[in-house]
Amino acid sequence: MDPIPFIPNQLYKRTDIHALYGGNGQSGISPSAKFPYIFIFSGKTGNQYGYKDRWDNENIFSYTGEGQIGDMKFVKGNLALRDHINNGKRVFLFEYQKSGIVKFITELEFFDFGYFPTTDLNKNERDGIKFFFKRKGVQIPITPAQLNDVDQLLNEEEFEMYHFRKPNKTERTGLVTSRVGQGAYRKSIIIRWEYKCAVSGFNNLKILIASHIVPWSDANDNERLDVHNGILLSPTYDALFDKHLISFDNNGKILLSDQIDIDAYHKIGVTGTEKIQKLSHYNLEYLIRHREVVYK
Repeated sequence: MDPIPFIPNQLYKRTDIHALYGGNGQSGISPSAKFPYIFIFSGKTGNQYGYKDRWDNENIFSYTGEGQIGDMKFVKGNLALRDHINNGKRVFLFEYQKSGIVKFITELEFFDFGYFPTTDLNKNERDGIKFFFKRKGVQIPITPAQLNDVDQLLNEEEFEMYHFRKPNKTERTGLVTSRVGQGAYRKSIIIRWEYKCAVSGFNNLKILIASHIVPWSDANDNERLDVHNGILLSPTYDALFDKHLISFDNNGKILLSDQIDIDAYHKIGVTGTEKIQKLSHYNLEYLIRHREVVYK
């Protein structure tokens, strides 16, 4: 394989990149007409348009597609990114450091995509496209097919997660048909928790449940789609967590509600010694609110 033409963590003037390689100097997704390259640029300025890019784990980067008005579609840059492997194109990720200055991060490869609800430049609701890229050369322990082969039906809360207003019957039917297995939010949670139960390490995606820490009904619009408000659990832990019969302290140690006798916990395999190893400080904000209900 040809060497990477950029140095990781090196700063570049964006104008210099385009002067040498071509591509649109204004777009977040910039295919080169001179070389088999696609440049993608990420930065905080896109948040106002619903472009929230992040590393969901150390090897998967989620990147929002382009298009400021209306639903995002697989045309132009979005199409180029989705089909870049088949078309023999390479994708290079840069992050803005300041105006006109970008840092090269790494080369990426398309892994999967999902849809998510957002607003456009005119503040109208729309469907956005979230790309999931993996670092070039890294092996991911699951396939996109496994990531999509989950949750054959959406429950009411999951459906509401896609639309902040109450849909009519026709809209609900259409959304379930078109979005089953493709929700960016659930995929982000699975990826963030590295494809396994946050507590037990159990890794069968057909069994695991992606849940909110602060329930949908108690969360605002941003919190409902915040990956840090999500946790991936096996069914026993999910049922107890959902009913606020267990929670976790700021170090990840399990907390048991006294509403159930300790022997009953033991009978269903909960020992009281469990611990989540990979809590982030963003998770803690939501866990504090979850614990408040447990202690009540």
